[in-house]
Amino acid sequence: MAEYDYDVLVIGAGPGGYVAAIRAAQLGLKTACAESRETLGGTCLNVGCIPSKAMLHASEFFDAASNGTMAEMGIEVSPKLNLDAMHAQRRDAVKGLTGGIEFLFKKNKVDWKKGHATFQDAHTVKVGDETVTAKDIIIATGSSVTPLPGVEVDNDKQIVVDSTGALELKSVPKKMVVIGGGVIGLELGSVWRRLGAEVIVVEYLDKLLPGMDDDVRKEAAKIFKKQGMELRLSTKVTGCTVKGKKATLTLEPSAGGDGETLEADCVLVSIGRKPNTDGLGLDAIGIETNKRGQIEVDHDFRTKVDGVWAIGDVVPGPMLAHKAEDEGIACAENVAGQTGIVNHDLIPGVVYTWPEFAGVGLTEAEAIEKMGGDKKAIKVGKFPMMANSRAKTNHEPDGFVKVIAEAESDRVLGVWAIASVAGTMIQQATQAMEFGATSEDIAYTCHAHPTHSEAIKEAAMGVQGKPIHI
Repeated sequence: MAEYDYDVLVIGAGPGGYVAAIRAAQLGLKTACAESRETLGGTCLNVGCIPSKAMLHASEFFDAASNGTMAEMGIEVSPKLNLDAMHAQRRDAVKGLTGGIEFLFKKNKVDWKKGHATFQDAHTVKVGDETVTAKDIIIATGSSVTPLPGVEVDNDKQIVVDSTGALELKSVPKKMVVIGGGVIGLELGSVWRRLGAEVIVVEYLDKLLPGMDDDVRKEAAKIFKKQGMELRLSTKVTGCTVKGKKATLTLEPSAGGDGETLEADCVLVSIGRKPNTDGLGLDAIGIETNKRGQIEVDHDFRTKVDGVWAIGDVVPGPMLAHKAEDEGIACAENVAGQTGIVNHDLIPGVVYTWPEFAGVGLTEAEAIEKMGGDKKAIKVGKFPMMANSRAKTNHEPDGFVKVIAEAESDRVLGVWAIASVAGTMIQQATQAMEFGATSEDIAYTCHAHPTHSEAIKEAAMGVQGKPIHI
Protein backbone atom coordinates (compact mmCIF):
# COMPACT_ATOMS: atom_id res chain seq x y z
CA MET A 1 0.00 0.00 0.00
CA ALA A 2 1.29 3.47 -0.92
CA GLU A 3 2.44 5.65 1.95
CA TYR A 4 0.32 8.56 0.69
CA ASP A 5 -2.88 8.89 -1.33
CA TYR A 6 -1.21 11.33 -3.69
CA ASP A 7 2.22 12.58 -4.65
CA VAL A 8 0.89 16.15 -4.74
CA LEU A 9 -2.19 17.84 -3.31
CA VAL A 10 -2.84 21.42 -4.40
CA ILE A 11 -5.11 23.49 -2.17
CA GLY A 12 -6.98 25.99 -4.33
CA ALA A 13 -7.94 25.89 -8.01
CA GLY A 14 -7.31 29.47 -9.03
CA PRO A 15 -4.79 30.44 -11.75
CA GLY A 16 -1.87 29.31 -9.58
CA GLY A 17 -3.47 26.19 -8.17
CA TYR A 18 -5.03 24.66 -11.25
CA VAL A 19 -1.90 25.31 -13.31
CA ALA A 20 0.29 23.76 -10.59
CA ALA A 21 -1.96 20.70 -10.49
CA ILE A 22 -1.95 20.23 -14.26
CA ARG A 23 1.82 20.69 -14.51
CA ALA A 24 2.44 18.25 -11.65
CA ALA A 25 0.26 15.65 -13.37
CA GLN A 26 2.09 16.21 -16.67
CA LEU A 27 5.33 15.44 -14.85
CA GLY A 28 4.00 12.05 -13.82
CA LEU A 29 2.93 12.85 -10.27
CA LYS A 30 -0.36 11.50 -8.92
CA THR A 31 -2.18 14.75 -8.27
CA ALA A 32 -5.32 16.06 -6.58
CA CYS A 33 -6.64 19.58 -6.20
CA ALA A 34 -8.92 20.72 -3.37
CA GLU A 35 -11.37 23.52 -4.17
CA SER A 36 -14.35 24.73 -2.15
CA ARG A 37 -16.07 26.65 -4.97
CA GLU A 38 -18.65 24.92 -7.12
CA THR A 39 -16.52 25.77 -10.17
CA LEU A 40 -12.78 25.80 -10.84
CA GLY A 41 -10.72 28.88 -11.71
CA GLY A 42 -10.71 30.77 -8.42
CA THR A 43 -11.45 34.48 -8.10
CA CYS A 44 -9.88 35.27 -11.46
CA LEU A 45 -12.16 33.21 -13.67
CA ASN A 46 -15.29 33.34 -11.53
CA VAL A 47 -15.57 36.87 -10.16
CA GLY A 48 -12.36 38.70 -11.11
CA CYS A 49 -10.18 39.02 -14.21
CA ILE A 50 -12.43 37.27 -16.70
CA PRO A 51 -15.94 38.58 -15.91
CA SER A 52 -14.62 42.12 -15.42
CA LYS A 53 -12.97 42.02 -18.86
CA ALA A 54 -16.21 40.78 -20.39
CA MET A 55 -18.00 43.81 -18.94
CA LEU A 56 -15.20 46.18 -19.87
CA HIS A 57 -15.22 44.97 -23.47
CA ALA A 58 -19.00 45.17 -23.83
CA SER A 59 -19.20 48.59 -22.17
CA GLU A 60 -16.52 49.93 -24.56
CA PHE A 61 -18.83 49.18 -27.49
CA PHE A 62 -21.74 50.92 -25.80
CA ASP A 63 -19.61 53.94 -24.91
CA ALA A 64 -18.19 54.24 -28.44
CA ALA A 65 -21.70 54.17 -29.85
CA SER A 66 -23.14 56.65 -27.35
CA ASN A 67 -20.32 59.18 -26.95
CA GLY A 68 -19.94 60.04 -30.63
CA THR A 69 -16.79 58.04 -31.35
CA MET A 70 -18.50 55.82 -33.91
CA ALA A 71 -20.32 58.78 -35.44
CA GLU A 72 -16.97 60.49 -36.06
CA MET A 73 -16.00 57.48 -38.17
CA GLY A 74 -19.20 57.63 -40.21
CA ILE A 75 -21.18 55.04 -38.26
CA GLU A 76 -24.40 56.57 -37.00
CA VAL A 77 -26.17 54.49 -34.38
CA SER A 78 -28.52 55.01 -31.45
CA PRO A 79 -27.54 52.41 -28.85
CA LYS A 80 -29.94 50.91 -26.34
CA LEU A 81 -28.54 49.20 -23.27
CA ASN A 82 -29.72 45.65 -22.56
CA LEU A 83 -27.97 45.06 -19.25
CA ASP A 84 -29.44 41.58 -18.82
CA ALA A 85 -27.89 40.50 -22.13
CA MET A 86 -24.58 42.09 -21.19
CA HIS A 87 -24.54 40.12 -17.95
CA ALA A 88 -25.51 36.96 -19.85
CA GLN A 89 -22.52 37.16 -22.19
CA ARG A 90 -20.29 37.69 -19.16
CA ARG A 91 -21.66 34.62 -17.43
CA ASP A 92 -21.34 32.61 -20.64
CA ALA A 93 -17.63 33.49 -20.89
CA VAL A 94 -17.09 32.45 -17.28
CA LYS A 95 -18.99 29.18 -17.74
CA GLY A 96 -16.97 28.27 -20.82
CA LEU A 97 -13.61 28.93 -19.23
CA THR A 98 -14.29 27.32 -15.86
CA GLY A 99 -15.72 24.29 -17.64
CA GLY A 100 -12.58 24.20 -19.75
CA ILE A 101 -10.45 23.79 -16.63
CA GLU A 102 -12.63 20.91 -15.48
CA PHE A 103 -12.00 19.28 -18.87
CA LEU A 104 -8.24 19.83 -18.48
CA PHE A 105 -8.34 18.20 -15.04
CA LYS A 106 -9.97 15.12 -16.52
CA LYS A 107 -7.58 15.10 -19.49
CA ASN A 108 -4.54 15.24 -17.21
CA LYS A 109 -6.02 12.88 -14.59
CA VAL A 110 -6.13 15.46 -11.79
CA ASP A 111 -8.62 14.50 -9.08
CA TRP A 112 -10.85 17.37 -7.95
CA LYS A 113 -11.53 17.14 -4.23
CA LYS A 114 -14.57 19.32 -3.54
CA GLY A 115 -14.66 21.10 -0.20
CA HIS A 116 -12.74 23.36 2.17
CA ALA A 117 -9.26 22.09 3.02
CA THR A 118 -7.76 22.15 6.51
CA PHE A 119 -4.34 20.82 7.53
CA GLN A 120 -4.29 18.01 10.08
CA ASP A 121 -0.52 17.63 9.80
CA ALA A 122 2.12 18.40 7.17
CA HIS A 123 0.99 15.53 4.92
CA THR A 124 -2.68 15.21 5.86
CA VAL A 125 -5.54 17.49 4.87
CA LYS A 126 -9.22 17.21 5.63
CA VAL A 127 -11.31 18.21 2.58
CA GLY A 128 -14.94 18.40 3.56
CA ASP A 129 -15.65 15.01 5.14
CA GLU A 130 -12.72 13.30 3.41
CA THR A 131 -9.17 12.95 4.71
CA VAL A 132 -6.46 13.11 2.03
CA THR A 133 -2.73 12.48 2.40
CA ALA A 134 0.05 13.64 0.08
CA LYS A 135 3.82 13.62 0.05
CA ASP A 136 3.85 17.29 -1.04
CA ILE A 137 1.17 19.91 -0.56
CA ILE A 138 1.00 23.23 -2.44
CA ILE A 139 -0.98 26.07 -0.85
CA ALA A 140 -2.59 28.18 -3.58
CA THR A 141 -5.65 29.59 -1.85
CA GLY A 142 -5.48 33.08 -3.39
CA SER A 143 -6.90 36.23 -1.88
CA SER A 144 -10.15 37.98 -1.02
CA VAL A 145 -11.41 41.54 -0.75
CA THR A 146 -9.91 43.66 2.02
CA PRO A 147 -12.68 45.06 4.24
CA LEU A 148 -12.81 48.76 5.09
CA PRO A 149 -13.59 49.54 8.74
CA GLY A 150 -16.79 51.53 9.05
CA VAL A 151 -18.10 50.41 5.65
CA GLU A 152 -20.15 47.21 5.67
CA VAL A 153 -20.49 45.40 2.34
CA ASP A 154 -23.80 43.70 1.51
CA ASN A 155 -23.76 42.51 -2.09
CA ASP A 156 -27.35 41.27 -1.94
CA LYS A 157 -28.72 44.77 -1.34
CA GLN A 158 -26.54 46.18 -4.17
CA ILE A 159 -25.95 49.47 -2.35
CA VAL A 160 -22.55 48.91 -0.73
CA VAL A 161 -20.72 46.27 -2.76
CA ASP A 162 -17.28 44.79 -3.31
CA SER A 163 -15.84 43.81 -6.69
CA THR A 164 -17.98 40.67 -6.83
CA GLY A 165 -21.17 42.63 -6.17
CA ALA A 166 -20.20 45.33 -8.68
CA LEU A 167 -20.27 42.70 -11.43
CA GLU A 168 -23.86 41.76 -10.64
CA LEU A 169 -25.64 45.14 -10.43
CA LYS A 170 -29.13 44.74 -11.88
CA SER A 171 -29.36 48.36 -13.00
CA VAL A 172 -27.00 51.23 -13.72
CA PRO A 173 -26.66 53.36 -10.59
CA LYS A 174 -27.27 57.07 -10.97
CA LYS A 175 -24.27 57.89 -8.77
CA MET A 176 -21.51 55.44 -7.84
CA VAL A 177 -18.70 56.14 -5.39
CA VAL A 178 -15.60 54.00 -5.83
CA ILE A 179 -13.46 53.76 -2.69
CA GLY A 180 -9.94 53.14 -3.95
CA GLY A 181 -8.13 54.41 -7.02
CA GLY A 182 -6.32 51.18 -7.84
CA VAL A 183 -6.72 48.70 -10.67
CA ILE A 184 -10.00 47.04 -9.65
CA GLY A 185 -11.78 50.24 -8.67
CA LEU A 186 -10.86 52.04 -11.86
CA GLU A 187 -11.76 49.10 -14.09
CA LEU A 188 -15.19 48.51 -12.56
CA GLY A 189 -15.79 52.22 -12.15
CA SER A 190 -15.07 52.58 -15.87
CA VAL A 191 -17.67 49.93 -16.72
CA TRP A 192 -20.49 51.71 -14.92
CA ARG A 193 -19.36 55.18 -16.01
CA ARG A 194 -19.57 54.07 -19.64
CA LEU A 195 -23.03 52.63 -19.07
CA GLY A 196 -24.30 55.94 -17.68
CA ALA A 197 -23.40 56.25 -14.00
CA GLU A 198 -21.90 59.34 -12.46
CA VAL A 199 -18.68 57.98 -10.93
CA ILE A 200 -16.70 59.52 -8.08
CA VAL A 201 -13.39 57.93 -7.12
CA VAL A 202 -12.17 58.47 -3.55
CA GLU A 203 -8.47 57.68 -3.09
CA TYR A 204 -6.46 57.98 0.11
CA LEU A 205 -3.21 58.77 -1.74
CA ASP A 206 -2.53 61.90 -3.79
CA LYS A 207 -2.41 59.94 -7.08
CA LEU A 208 -4.20 57.02 -8.70
CA LEU A 209 -2.65 53.61 -9.45
CA PRO A 210 -0.09 53.14 -6.66
CA GLY A 211 2.98 51.23 -7.78
CA MET A 212 3.01 52.56 -11.31
CA ASP A 213 5.43 55.11 -12.75
CA ASP A 214 4.71 58.66 -11.62
CA ASP A 215 4.19 59.95 -15.17
CA VAL A 216 1.60 57.23 -15.72
CA ARG A 217 -0.17 58.10 -12.47
CA LYS A 218 -0.33 61.80 -13.36
CA GLU A 219 -1.61 61.09 -16.86
CA ALA A 220 -4.21 58.67 -15.50
CA ALA A 221 -5.84 61.47 -13.52
CA LYS A 222 -6.08 63.65 -16.63
CA ILE A 223 -7.55 60.84 -18.72
CA PHE A 224 -10.19 59.74 -16.21
CA LYS A 225 -11.22 63.34 -15.55
CA LYS A 226 -11.60 63.88 -19.29
CA GLN A 227 -13.80 60.80 -19.43
CA GLY A 228 -16.09 62.29 -16.80
CA MET A 229 -14.96 60.70 -13.57
CA GLU A 230 -14.70 62.91 -10.52
CA LEU A 231 -11.55 62.29 -8.49
CA ARG A 232 -11.31 62.93 -4.76
CA LEU A 233 -7.61 62.36 -4.10
CA SER A 234 -5.88 62.62 -0.71
CA THR A 235 -9.24 61.73 0.85
CA LYS A 236 -10.25 58.97 3.24
CA VAL A 237 -13.61 57.40 4.01
CA THR A 238 -14.36 57.29 7.72
CA GLY A 239 -17.82 55.74 7.69
CA CYS A 240 -20.91 54.75 5.76
CA THR A 241 -24.60 54.56 6.62
CA VAL A 242 -27.34 53.05 4.48
CA LYS A 243 -30.90 54.34 4.59
CA GLY A 244 -33.43 53.06 2.15
CA LYS A 245 -31.75 52.77 -1.22
CA LYS A 246 -29.07 55.40 -0.54
CA ALA A 247 -25.66 55.27 1.10
CA THR A 248 -24.08 58.25 2.84
CA LEU A 249 -20.31 58.32 3.20
CA THR A 250 -18.35 60.48 5.60
CA LEU A 251 -15.08 61.76 4.18
CA GLU A 252 -12.15 63.80 5.40
CA PRO A 253 -8.71 64.76 4.06
CA SER A 254 -6.14 61.98 4.44
CA ALA A 255 -3.92 64.34 6.42
CA GLY A 256 -6.82 65.26 8.70
CA GLY A 257 -9.23 68.16 8.62
CA ASP A 258 -12.88 69.03 8.27
CA GLY A 259 -15.18 66.21 7.25
CA GLU A 260 -17.98 66.12 4.68
CA THR A 261 -20.67 63.74 3.54
CA LEU A 262 -21.29 62.23 0.12
CA GLU A 263 -24.48 60.45 -0.94
CA ALA A 264 -24.57 57.68 -3.54
CA ASP A 265 -26.85 55.03 -5.01
CA CYS A 266 -23.99 52.52 -5.01
CA VAL A 267 -20.65 52.36 -3.20
CA LEU A 268 -17.88 50.07 -4.45
CA VAL A 269 -15.31 49.18 -1.81
CA SER A 270 -12.06 48.45 -3.61
CA ILE A 271 -9.07 49.09 -1.35
CA GLY A 272 -7.10 45.93 -2.07
CA ARG A 273 -7.02 42.22 -1.33
CA LYS A 274 -5.78 40.04 1.53
CA PRO A 275 -4.30 36.50 1.44
CA ASN A 276 -6.67 33.62 2.11
CA THR A 277 -4.82 31.90 4.95
CA ASP A 278 -7.50 31.87 7.66
CA GLY A 279 -9.13 28.50 8.25
CA LEU A 280 -6.32 26.51 6.63
CA GLY A 281 -5.11 25.14 9.96
CA LEU A 282 -1.61 26.50 9.44
CA ASP A 283 -1.05 26.42 13.20
CA ALA A 284 -1.38 22.63 13.06
CA ILE A 285 1.79 22.44 10.96
CA GLY A 286 3.71 25.27 12.58
CA ILE A 287 3.42 27.92 9.85
CA GLU A 288 2.93 31.52 10.89
CA THR A 289 2.07 34.32 8.49
CA ASN A 290 3.90 37.64 8.25
CA LYS A 291 2.42 41.06 9.08
CA ARG A 292 0.56 41.10 5.77
CA GLY A 293 -0.93 37.68 6.37
CA GLN A 294 1.34 36.09 3.77
CA ILE A 295 3.23 32.81 3.92
CA GLU A 296 6.98 33.27 3.60
CA VAL A 297 8.71 30.98 1.10
CA ASP A 298 12.19 30.55 -0.33
CA HIS A 299 13.17 31.02 -3.97
CA ASP A 300 11.77 27.57 -4.81
CA PHE A 301 8.42 28.26 -3.05
CA ARG A 302 9.17 26.00 -0.09
CA THR A 303 7.74 26.99 3.27
CA LYS A 304 9.65 26.30 6.46
CA VAL A 305 7.76 23.00 6.78
CA ASP A 306 9.22 20.18 4.72
CA GLY A 307 6.84 19.04 1.98
CA VAL A 308 4.63 22.15 2.17
CA TRP A 309 4.90 24.77 -0.59
CA ALA A 310 3.02 28.01 -1.33
CA ILE A 311 2.41 30.19 -4.39
CA GLY A 312 0.30 33.06 -5.71
CA ASP A 313 -1.53 35.64 -3.64
CA VAL A 314 -0.69 33.93 -0.33
CA VAL A 315 3.04 34.64 -0.76
CA PRO A 316 4.81 38.02 -1.03
CA GLY A 317 4.69 39.86 -4.34
CA PRO A 318 2.03 41.40 -6.58
CA MET A 319 -1.37 39.71 -6.47
CA LEU A 320 -1.62 38.94 -10.17
CA ALA A 321 -3.03 35.88 -11.93
CA HIS A 322 -0.10 35.56 -14.34
CA LYS A 323 2.41 35.67 -11.46
CA ALA A 324 0.47 32.87 -9.78
CA GLU A 325 0.40 30.83 -12.99
CA ASP A 326 4.15 31.10 -13.50
CA GLU A 327 4.74 30.25 -9.85
CA GLY A 328 2.41 27.27 -10.18
CA ILE A 329 4.42 25.84 -13.07
CA ALA A 330 7.76 26.52 -11.36
CA CYS A 331 6.62 25.08 -8.03
CA ALA A 332 5.29 21.88 -9.64
CA GLU A 333 8.60 21.45 -11.45
CA ASN A 334 10.51 21.96 -8.20
CA VAL A 335 8.33 19.38 -6.46
CA ALA A 336 9.13 16.96 -9.28
CA GLY A 337 12.85 17.49 -8.79
CA GLN A 338 13.31 19.78 -11.77
CA THR A 339 14.32 23.46 -11.72
CA GLY A 340 11.44 25.90 -11.83
CA ILE A 341 12.25 29.61 -11.86
CA VAL A 342 10.21 32.83 -11.91
CA ASN A 343 11.86 36.19 -12.54
CA HIS A 344 9.96 38.32 -10.06
CA ASP A 345 11.69 41.48 -11.29
CA LEU A 346 9.78 41.22 -14.57
CA ILE A 347 6.12 40.72 -13.72
CA PRO A 348 4.11 43.04 -16.01
CA GLY A 349 1.09 44.84 -14.61
CA VAL A 350 -1.91 46.00 -16.64
CA VAL A 351 -5.00 48.12 -15.99
CA TYR A 352 -7.69 47.24 -18.54
CA THR A 353 -9.44 50.58 -18.72
CA TRP A 354 -9.62 52.71 -21.88
CA PRO A 355 -6.88 53.33 -22.70
CA GLU A 356 -4.96 50.57 -20.96
CA PHE A 357 -2.12 51.28 -18.53
CA ALA A 358 0.80 48.85 -18.37
CA GLY A 359 4.31 48.62 -17.02
CA VAL A 360 7.17 46.26 -16.31
CA GLY A 361 10.41 46.64 -14.40
CA LEU A 362 11.39 49.75 -12.48
CA THR A 363 9.64 53.11 -12.34
CA GLU A 364 11.80 56.15 -12.99
CA ALA A 365 11.96 56.89 -9.25
CA GLU A 366 12.96 53.29 -8.49
CA ALA A 367 15.61 53.34 -11.21
CA ILE A 368 17.15 56.53 -9.79
CA GLU A 369 17.10 55.01 -6.31
CA LYS A 370 18.81 51.88 -7.64
CA MET A 371 21.53 54.12 -9.08
CA GLY A 372 22.19 55.68 -5.70
CA GLY A 373 20.02 58.72 -6.30
CA ASP A 374 21.98 59.87 -9.37
CA LYS A 375 19.47 61.07 -11.98
CA LYS A 376 22.23 61.19 -14.60
CA ALA A 377 22.79 57.46 -14.19
CA ILE A 378 19.61 56.74 -16.17
CA LYS A 379 18.28 57.77 -19.56
CA VAL A 380 14.61 58.19 -20.42
CA GLY A 381 12.84 58.18 -23.76
CA LYS A 382 9.17 59.09 -24.10
CA PHE A 383 6.92 58.98 -27.14
CA PRO A 384 3.30 60.24 -27.29
CA MET A 385 0.63 58.00 -28.79
CA MET A 386 -0.83 60.99 -30.64
CA ALA A 387 2.26 60.80 -32.87
CA ASN A 388 1.75 57.08 -33.53
CA SER A 389 0.15 56.47 -36.91
CA ARG A 390 -2.05 53.54 -35.84
CA ALA A 391 -3.30 55.36 -32.75
CA LYS A 392 -4.00 58.41 -34.93
CA THR A 393 -6.08 56.49 -37.47
CA ASN A 394 -7.92 54.68 -34.67
CA HIS A 395 -8.79 57.98 -32.92
CA GLU A 396 -6.76 56.97 -29.84
CA PRO A 397 -4.60 60.00 -29.02
CA ASP A 398 -4.24 59.49 -25.26
CA GLY A 399 -1.10 58.06 -23.74
CA PHE A 400 2.59 57.50 -24.30
CA VAL A 401 5.37 54.94 -24.03
CA LYS A 402 8.25 55.54 -21.66
CA VAL A 403 11.52 53.59 -21.73
CA ILE A 404 13.98 53.84 -18.84
CA ALA A 405 17.54 52.62 -19.34
CA GLU A 406 20.81 52.62 -17.42
CA ALA A 407 23.01 55.37 -18.86
CA GLU A 408 26.29 53.47 -18.82
CA SER A 409 25.18 50.04 -20.08
CA ASP A 410 22.02 51.17 -21.94
CA ARG A 411 20.26 48.14 -20.44
CA VAL A 412 16.50 48.69 -20.19
CA LEU A 413 15.32 48.97 -16.58
CA GLY A 414 11.63 49.69 -17.07
CA VAL A 415 8.96 50.30 -19.70
CA TRP A 416 5.63 52.04 -19.10
CA ALA A 417 2.79 52.51 -21.54
CA ILE A 418 -0.61 54.11 -21.86
CA ALA A 419 -2.36 53.01 -25.04
CA SER A 420 -5.50 51.21 -26.17
CA VAL A 421 -3.51 47.95 -26.37
CA ALA A 422 -0.84 48.66 -23.75
CA GLY A 423 -1.47 45.27 -22.12
CA THR A 424 -0.42 43.53 -25.32
CA MET A 425 2.41 45.92 -26.09
CA ILE A 426 4.08 45.47 -22.71
CA GLN A 427 4.88 41.83 -23.43
CA GLN A 428 7.40 42.87 -26.08
CA ALA A 429 9.19 44.94 -23.46
CA THR A 430 9.01 42.14 -20.88
CA GLN A 431 10.52 39.61 -23.26
CA ALA A 432 13.25 42.02 -24.36
CA MET A 433 14.16 42.80 -20.75
CA GLU A 434 14.15 39.09 -19.84
CA PHE A 435 17.07 38.67 -22.21
CA GLY A 436 18.90 41.81 -21.05
CA ALA A 437 17.97 44.06 -23.97
CA THR A 438 19.36 47.56 -24.35
CA SER A 439 17.33 50.48 -25.64
CA GLU A 440 19.45 50.21 -28.80
CA ASP A 441 18.31 46.60 -29.24
CA ILE A 442 14.69 47.72 -29.19
CA ALA A 443 15.30 50.84 -31.29
CA TYR A 444 16.95 48.85 -34.06
CA THR A 445 14.49 45.97 -34.11
CA CYS A 446 12.18 46.27 -37.11
CA HIS A 447 8.55 46.89 -36.10
CA ALA A 448 5.62 46.33 -38.44
CA HIS A 449 3.93 49.50 -39.67
CA PRO A 450 1.43 50.81 -38.78
CA THR A 451 1.21 49.36 -35.28
CA HIS A 452 0.86 50.70 -31.76
CA SER A 453 4.08 48.86 -30.87
CA GLU A 454 6.08 51.26 -33.01
CA ALA A 455 5.70 53.65 -30.06
CA ILE A 456 8.01 51.36 -28.04
CA LYS A 457 10.62 51.59 -30.80
CA GLU A 458 10.21 55.39 -30.92
CA ALA A 459 10.59 55.72 -27.15
CA ALA A 460 13.74 53.59 -27.31
CA MET A 461 15.01 55.84 -30.09
CA GLY A 462 14.40 58.71 -27.69
CA VAL A 463 16.67 57.06 -25.13
CA GLN A 464 19.30 56.90 -27.89
CA GLY A 465 18.83 60.61 -28.56
CA LYS A 466 17.60 59.84 -32.08
CA PRO A 467 13.84 60.45 -32.08
CA ILE A 468 12.34 60.33 -35.56
CA HIS A 469 8.66 61.28 -35.34
CA ILE A 470 8.81 63.92 -32.61
